[in-house]
Amino acid sequence: MAKKRSVGLAILFSIITCGIYGLYWFVCLTNDSNKLSRIKTAGGVKALLLTIVTLGIYQFYWFYMLGKKIEAYDNSSSGVVHLLLGLFGLGIISYAMAQSTVNRWVDEKKAEAKAEA
Repeated sequence: MAKKRSVGLAILFSIITCGIYGLYWFVCLTNDSNKLSRIKTAGGVKALLLTIVTLGIYQFYWFYMLGKKIEAYDNSSSGVVHLLLGLFGLGIISYAMAQSTVNRWVDEKKAEAKAEA
């Protein structure tokens, strides 16, 4: 099951660790969004390795697909928004927006499981 994470703490830890926690957050966010969405992309570690090997180019695709996963959830048009945030160096905002959506997904999944029990 996907895990809820505090957006504020994730941003703070990313700053304190000079981006190392951000890499972990990237992997977790990828895995959690894959678990919750109908749209599947590369797993977290694979996406991170592809980002490193392509010198960051894959991450732009990742931003776009993350936005598409969110679009599928809340019927917004956020694929391009996430891509633009990534292109302008504001990826942390994209991470925060996506984590907020994942947190809502987790809450809804827990409520559904509770209702079925």
